[in-house]
Amino acid sequence: MSRDGEARSLETEAAAAAEAARELREAAAALVARHASDEDALRRRAAALDADLRRLQGSLAVLDPPTVDKVEEDLERARVAVTDSDVASFLPSKKNGKFLRKFLGPVNVRVARKEDRLKIKDEYNNYRDRAAYLFLLFPSTLLLLRWWIWDGCLPALAVQIYQAWLLFLYTSFALRENVLIVNGSDIRPWWIYHHYLAMLMALVSLTWEIKGQPDCSSKQKGVQLFLRWAIMQGIAMHLQNRYQRQRLRTRIALGKAKRMDVVAGETAGVEGQLLLLYPVLFVLQGFEAYVGVLLLQTALHGLASDWQARISQTVVVCGILLVVMAVGNFVNTVETLVLKLRFKAKMKRAKGKQDRPHQN
Repeated sequence: MSRDGEARSLETEAAAAAEAARELREAAAALVARHASDEDALRRRAAALDADLRRLQGSLAVLDPPTVDKVEEDLERARVAVTDSDVASFLPSKKNGKFLRKFLGPVNVRVARKEDRLKIKDEYNNYRDRAAYLFLLFPSTLLLLRWWIWDGCLPALAVQIYQAWLLFLYTSFALRENVLIVNGSDIRPWWIYHHYLAMLMALVSLTWEIKGQPDCSSKQKGVQLFLRWAIMQGIAMHLQNRYQRQRLRTRIALGKAKRMDVVAGETAGVEGQLLLLYPVLFVLQGFEAYVGVLLLQTALHGLASDWQARISQTVVVCGILLVVMAVGNFVNTVETLVLKLRFKAKMKRAKGKQDRPHQN
């Protein structure tokens, strides 16, 4: 083929490619327009249904108690059917909270597909499991090495590395939970506030002056207690993770929770696990408050040793934060326990009403 023939062939192919690109662009634009029109229609229907559900929920006060339970159950099932499906992507989206905006800016973290949202939730659950193992491993290793290698005295660098890991851990928890909330998860507000406080405590404790010999045991008493509390926290996290997964699966099967929920009220679960979980949680919260009060007493009144005499204000801040977190955890645990007791009483009343016709 001559050079002129090759040039004409290339010119023809280029023109055909340009025409194909134009047709593809027009087809894509038409598809996007149809998709946008259908999406707008679904958004209007979803918004109208969501408004109806909110209106009906606000009108329950006029009903008598037996009817309220039935209507609430129907409304809850309707709400779960809407929010736990692809319809959720058509509901009015939640804006990023201040925490997300500070870290990410005005980036939209809302995920459209339900499968992708569930992957985010599953990854969060897996992250919690890994964190629970590290909560056990990290402080246990430090306490063991304290006796085997460091002659009963923790080096400042090792403790600071642990506190830096805590800062990273609680920051990542807060970020992941805020993303989950934007994508429709139900997370108790105290959980996120607790992680904010824990982030602040880890940040402040990085400046905590770790004293060594002589009299290392007395100077590092607060650090040792904090590490022992962290081990107990790891045990409690294991129990909570296991119990909450089983409870949430039960609620999802009953249509009382969404698949995107991370934790709901203490309204279902294995009774034996509850008998173990709640005492562990209350002991953990009491020990957390004890460590916080001990740090405050040491900082404000203790003058028995060089470490106590030179205690810095960072220890006071850490002590206050530990006490606040312990009180908040206790109140939150009591609230969930009360919810469970109310749910059990409600179930007994419902069962009694079902048994009466048979007895008659």
